[in-house]
Amino acid sequence: MSALAVETSSTTHNPLDIVEEIVSANEWPFERASEDEMIVEINGRWCDYRLFFVWQNEVSAMQFSCQFDMKVPPARKLAVTELLAEVNGKMWLGHFDVCSEEHTPMFRQTLLLRGTRAASVEQIEDLVEIAVAECERYYPAFQFVIWGGKSAADAVSAAILDTLGEA
Repeated sequence: MSALAVETSSTTHNPLDIVEEIVSANEWPFERASEDEMIVEINGRWCDYRLFFVWQNEVSAMQFSCQFDMKVPPARKLAVTELLAEVNGKMWLGHFDVCSEEHTPMFRQTLLLRGTRAASVEQIEDLVEIAVAECERYYPAFQFVIWGGKSAADAVSAAILDTLGEA
């Protein structure tokens, strides 16, 4: 398959400016490390999450990750790899990974913006809401595998039990 070469005169505006507005409106602590990088801290139900936003103007894409406040011990790395395969097979958007440097689980997704003038507020809100929801949904599975010694299949089954009604 040959690559397509199409010249375009439109420039996509840096979506981190919109991210900063949303983050400020929610009063979340953040650091804008550079024009193209931002780190945000938010509280979740199970743990604190660190959100990373990186804008790559050359490809008009924003890479996003939501990192757990949890480390994967070397002895549980293989079990967590099995969990990643189990969980990622159920994902429709984004995927889970383990940061190779910090050994922390994270949700990752890339937002492609080529051909648009800018990201919308709704796109950024959806990106963050979906990531946090998936992290909250699967956090117990990571805990079960890392600290509970459960298998990936057992951990996912236990973590995604949906209860009916209220007690």
